[in-house]
Amino acid sequence: MNPVDTHCPYCALQCAMTLTPAATPGRPTDAISLPVSIAGRAFPTNRGGLCKKGWTAAELLDSADRIREPMRRRPDGSFAPVSWAEALDLVAEKLLAGRAEHGADSVGVFGGGGLTNEKAYQLGKFTRLALGSSRIDYNGRFCMSSAAAAGNRAFGLDRGLPFRVEDLDAADTILMLGSNVAQTMPPFIGHLDGARQAGGLIVVDPRRTATARLTDDGAGMHVQPAPGTDLVLLLGLTHLVLAERLADTDYLARRTTGLTQLRLSVAGWYPHRVQEHTGVPVWQLRELARRLAAGRGSYILTGRGVEQHVDGTDTATAAINLALVLGLVGTTHSGYGTLTGQGNGQGGREHGQKCDQLPGYRKITDPAARAHVAGVWGVDPAVIPGAGIPAVELLGALGRPGGIRTLLVHGANVVVSAPDADSVRRGLKNLDFLVVCDFFFSETAALADVVLPVTQWAEEEGTMTSLEGRVIRRRRAIDPPAGVRSELWIFQELARRLDAPGVYSAEPGEVFDELCRASAGGVADYSGLDYALLDTGEPAYWPYPVGSTGTPRLFLDRFAHDDGRARIVAVTPRAVPAPAQTQGALTLITGRLLEHYQSGAQTRRVPELSGAQPEARMQVHPATAVGLGVIDGGWVELTNERGVVRCRAQLSTDIRPDTVFLPFHFPADQRANLLTAAATDPISGMPEFKRTAVRVRAIAAPGRPATDHERVMADA
Repeated sequence: MNPVDTHCPYCALQCAMTLTPAATPGRPTDAISLPVSIAGRAFPTNRGGLCKKGWTAAELLDSADRIREPMRRRPDGSFAPVSWAEALDLVAEKLLAGRAEHGADSVGVFGGGGLTNEKAYQLGKFTRLALGSSRIDYNGRFCMSSAAAAGNRAFGLDRGLPFRVEDLDAADTILMLGSNVAQTMPPFIGHLDGARQAGGLIVVDPRRTATARLTDDGAGMHVQPAPGTDLVLLLGLTHLVLAERLADTDYLARRTTGLTQLRLSVAGWYPHRVQEHTGVPVWQLRELARRLAAGRGSYILTGRGVEQHVDGTDTATAAINLALVLGLVGTTHSGYGTLTGQGNGQGGREHGQKCDQLPGYRKITDPAARAHVAGVWGVDPAVIPGAGIPAVELLGALGRPGGIRTLLVHGANVVVSAPDADSVRRGLKNLDFLVVCDFFFSETAALADVVLPVTQWAEEEGTMTSLEGRVIRRRRAIDPPAGVRSELWIFQELARRLDAPGVYSAEPGEVFDELCRASAGGVADYSGLDYALLDTGEPAYWPYPVGSTGTPRLFLDRFAHDDGRARIVAVTPRAVPAPAQTQGALTLITGRLLEHYQSGAQTRRVPELSGAQPEARMQVHPATAVGLGVIDGGWVELTNERGVVRCRAQLSTDIRPDTVFLPFHFPADQRANLLTAAATDPISGMPEFKRTAVRVRAIAAPGRPATDHERVMADA
């Protein structure tokens, strides 16, 4: 069988791999007999390396848990297989009935950052034209929205890394805020070697993570602020840069606006005050600021740890302001960037899944943008609905009067991943009709009325856009199971049944060509791209308008605002009192484990990964544990007004005594998001995932742990 070059199905690093189909396809009889074999492939981001998730990705293709034909819920709550015609006829019937009774906006769509560009584009078009609804958003709202909002207002453009990943190799100083790349995208750490050898890797995180440990032995510095104080830390660093005359004044005069307001906003954040709020000592603040200013190549990178807050946009803005004051952005040797998480988190937010955007990263409220896209779609601009509502608000409207009555979910598992998860679960159960497209019976699919089985990564053609804005090809290596279909085909069939305006091709290449035309002239312009060009392997970084060769490094000549200047936006902390650290009350932060990805719906089904991390464990400092009567491996209960989590404890000095950590990959009563609040950033709509007050107590071991299947059906 011929090898096929493609990319990993997981994170936005999009590591390159080669798939070799098995000579005898079919159900494997042992662990070695898989539908495809995987080999790492030389590529600038991963250089042939893969993490555990990438190496084991093929095990999901022929998993015994896979859904292989459409499923319909019976009156007794169980599921029975039905034909595609019966399933789609029922879905179309319910969509039409729901619209007729409650209006078009009673139909909601929730997308995912793992969908290909083609699927994300077609999903936005299908929602707005075939359904006539404005109610679409996606799980990228939980990932990149704060950084995106900050980038747009500062630079006039949002691309996670406005430079190539490999450009980091030459840096001697890299400040990483709230990102644990050693576990979330392990091959990335090879690009930190230059900074480590120069002693310039600086990691800001309340935990001593695997990434923080990369700073040991003179390789850099670990800064360990209290959770939720990153904004104050960044304001304090900016104060120091200005006060000690480390700023690039010529750059600021030529390329930015807003410096006067910034000076006023940071004037009061002197080092000793910052130390009081963050716990970071004054000497470390001064050393950090001076290191950034002295670096021959300095980069500031942010991640979810500083962005998943109700002030996440302002915190990301403060990081950008620091980078601008130092003159880092738009140079050939330094910069600012944010590390996109989901596989197509970048492309997924560019072409129509976000509630307020049209393809090409166009604003849906812009008349010129509406006219251009309507022309490509062959409709009157007035047919396109206006802006919808962001994800948390959309999920909060489920099953409510005047809210969402029918929901379609693509590439998301909101029962595990959304904040205040039990409230979301109740909302899903109150819907009139729920349709989920998935590979497996996720915790969300278990609540559906109809589950539609869709193709996995090795079974489909398409494109993805990596964290560095590079558009890459996903290629088909094997055929999907006979009863499985692509979302593009599903959209086409439903659009026909709904008598929808516009054309809905099921061919990825045709959809991509249309996407490129729709994006032409937009911020994220793909108009100079096609499959033939991408298949040559030539790097293709957007914007890539017709006649160009792409843009690997942005902002070298000008920023994307009309005057070509970056906007320095003065921000200030809100008066949010710290959770009381008494009588068992602690601050909960959530995050990822090396072995798992997102809600764990896929990785919990890979024996090697689930065997290594079979359950959630609460990380807690030994000194805190003593006061609570908690032992290592003992059972604990975390509670607040929203929910209860029961899991084992893991004692570690890698975490602050006032803080506990939970991974967010697990179902049932180990869901970390049973505890997180639906409070959101007013600009980005980002939920507060990283700062939740909880009470912790030791409990007796519960009964036999439920299996994954039992947990899913219990949720159903």
